[in-house]
Order: sequence, then structure tokens, then C-alpha cells
Amino acid sequence: MKTKLLFQEDSYLREFTARVLESSGNYVVLDATAFHPTPYGGLDTDTGYLESGGLRVRVVKAEVRGDVVAHIVEPPAPLAPGSEVRGVIDWDKRYNMMRLHTAAHVIASVMYRRHGALITGGHITPEYSRDDFDITIEDWKKAFEEAIAESNEIIGKCVEVKIYWLPRGEAVKREGIVKLAERLPPEVEKLRIVEIPGIDIQADGGPHVRNTCEIGEIKLLKIENRGKRKKRIYYTLKELADKVKI
Repeated sequence: MKTKLLFQEDSYLREFTARVLESSGNYVVLDATAFHPTPYGGLDTDTGYLESGGLRVRVVKAEVRGDVVAHIVEPPAPLAPGSEVRGVIDWDKRYNMMRLHTAAHVIASVMYRRHGALITGGHITPEYSRDDFDITIEDWKKAFEEAIAESNEIIGKCVEVKIYWLPRGEAVKREGIVKLAERLPPEVEKLRIVEIPGIDIQADGGPHVRNTCEIGEIKLLKIENRGKRKKRIYYTLKELADKVKI
């Protein structure tokens, strides 16, 4: 991409500087960004603000447009191409999504190991996460409840989360590296790998926490039957459980 995705190098980057590539009306394209865009990796877009030359504008959305990331700003404030901007993301929202994202990998691993269940879709917000699984066992509700319980046990072991890059040819040879019931990511030279040693390994482009301990406890919110094989689970962080409405 023309816009460098800084969160892939450092998920904890809260502030950054970049150059304006393009600006028109209510959107700004930068040469680099720490804002996680939509649609990308199943996470909500980051929000925050951009500053340049004494001007400060709110970033209400970041989205992928072709090979760049467009930052939707309010109020509209075209910035001169080539000018330097300082970006700041809303950290609390981002950190919740990082915690839920890593938790999603743990849950997916447990469901895959226990029942061969593959994720067919999902979405992560700062408040909760939902995942759709292709699962055929009769007592699928109990399967989800047990998976959440086991996932919390795993999370509590404080396992380091490793992020690194592998050549595509080497990555695809590793068993279970992609648990999505879809095709592998588009043909690229290298894949970004997120590994929770002994638990899960996946090709993944989104932000994660460094250690499972950061997740804390996760709480099951709701389970839905979305079809003959499609079952949906909603879950959140323990401290948010009483606040979330599904």
C-alpha cells in the first residue's frame, strides 16, 4: 500500500507523524498511519485527531480506498499535500479492540481444536466482539460456553504474543496458520504472522496485545443460531459486561 500501516509494526503506537499525500473535502490521505482502517481485519476503525500548523481536526473514520488509507475528518479541512501532520488515536477504544482481537484468536483455536469449527466471519468493536462459526455438533451452545471457560484459563497463563513476517511460501506450509473458512490473503511476498506459542498461529494484519494477561477475563454475552451450520457468539471484556447491550 502507498499508506504505510504503522500499527502492523507497533500496535501500541498512539501518536505518529506523517506527510499528506492527498486532501480534498472531508478526507485526508497520508503516507503512513497508525489508524486502523475499515474494512480491514474485522476490527472497527480507529478514531482520534490530526494536527497540522495549529489546525486540529477530528478523525471519525479511516477507510481503505484502493492502495491508500483515507482519514475522514470533521470539520472538512483540506491540508496541503506534502505538509506534516501529527496523528493521535483514541487509545482506550483501540486497546479494548486489541484485547478482544487477541481473545478472538484464543477462542478460535479452542473451537478448532475441540470441534474442528472454523470462523466464517466476525467483527470487533471497542465494546464487544462477535464471531460466526461453521459448527455441526448438536450441543453447540454448550460448546461455546466450554470454549469461553477454557479460553479464560489459557489467557490467565500470561502467554507472550509474537508478531513476525514470513515468506508466503513458508507460511502456508505451517499447519493451521489460517483458521478462517475463506481463502488465504491475496498473493503477497510476505505474510504477517501472529503466534501465541502452543495455542494459536495465524496470518493476521491487525493490532494485538503483547501478552494474553492484558486481556483479562472475557464474558459470554449471547449465542445465536444463524442457520443450519452457522452459529454466532458475542463476548466482551469482564469490565464491560454490564454496560454492553446487544
